[in-house]
Parts: sequence; structure tokens; C-alpha cells
Amino acid sequence: QVQLVESGGGLVQPGGSLRLSCAASRSIAIISRIYDIGWYRRAPGKQREAVVVITSGGSTNYADSVKGRFTISRDNTKNTVYLQMSSLKPEDTAVYYCNAKNVITIMTYWGQGTQVIVSS
Repeated sequence: QVQLVESGGGLVQPGGSLRLSCAASRSIAIISRIYDIGWYRRAPGKQREAVVVITSGGSTNYADSVKGRFTISRDNTKNTVYLQMSSLKPEDTAVYYCNAKNVITIMTYWGQGTQVIVSS
């Protein structure tokens, strides 16, 4: 089982930046070998969508809408995954969720979400 806790959301103006954090209850360095780990978001009135996922195989897949603006990274010493968001747009407004999926058992874990509002 993996528990995930997001933080870092808030209100930011268009063009601004924000960094989200996802603290995991288990070693990121270890679980990343068999878990896909990533960020998803759900905008008002829309379905949840993948923003970026690091697969257990080591590849990183960004949604086209965030390529060049968002960057995922991780700090294994803190068991934390980050989402650095830059050049934010109003359409980035959403609740952002951290996700970890065991690629063997397909068990999926979600954080509680953190709200990001991009508005002037």
C-alpha cells in the first residue's frame, strides 16, 4: 500500500509558476521499479486526465497541453515527487492528484488532491 499526500496548490496569476509536492509513505526509489508514478488533474466539469507519468520502465510521458511548461522530478531522499508548473494558463485550473499504480497488481493509489487556480 502507498499513501500519497499532495501540497503546494494555490492561486496564481496567468504566466506564473507553482510547484506541487507529493510525499509518499514508501521509498520512491524502491516503488518506482514496479509503480508508474505521476500527476493527474480534474478541471471543473471535466474528467480527470493524466498530466505526466513516469513509468516503471523509466520513461516520462507528458500531456501535450503541458509539454515545455511542466516538469516532473523526484527527491528519493525525501520520498517526494514534484510537479514544477510554469507559464500557467487559466485552463490549468484544476485539482491536481498524485497517483501511483502498481504495474503488476494494477492496484492504484491516489492522494487527496490539491487545488490550483490560475486567475488574474
